[in-house]
Amino acid sequence: MSAPGIKLRPVTPADDALLLSIYASTRAEEMKLVPWTAEQKDAFVRMQFVAQKQHYAAMFPAASHDIVYMDEAAIGRVWIDRRDEELHVLDITLLPDYRGRGAGATLLRRLMEEAGASGKAITIYLESFNPSLRIFEHLGFRKEREEGYQLLMKWQAHR
Repeated sequence: MSAPGIKLRPVTPADDALLLSIYASTRAEEMKLVPWTAEQKDAFVRMQFVAQKQHYAAMFPAASHDIVYMDEAAIGRVWIDRRDEELHVLDITLLPDYRGRGAGATLLRRLMEEAGASGKAITIYLESFNPSLRIFEHLGFRKEREEGYQLLMKWQAHR
């Protein structure tokens, strides 16, 4: 399935609230399981969001950070570290209401076109229990390495 109308735009400082809500959506199921107050859950998610943001900035200073749009709606984020030998996907997250509608696959196919044109691979770490793993496998990503519950998935254009 392809999702027409998918666009990217670079993140700006004004996007922090949106980025926090996208990040929070990735922790929502986990937050249902902890016996904390709403304030404690909010404080935890904010702390983790800031920690992730600082980590990515320190470890991947040249990475691109984009907001994903479907038509006019901001639906997610994608962080890409474009290295000499590969495109490394640091993060690709879509809001729950937009998952399963083709936007993620559309983004990945565009990255595959970019990587293929430059002879580069694409890599991403995914948890072995991540539901999107099947999309990556369907698109031709293969397990390169397993580190605990983390899988390094890799796609390489056929030459």
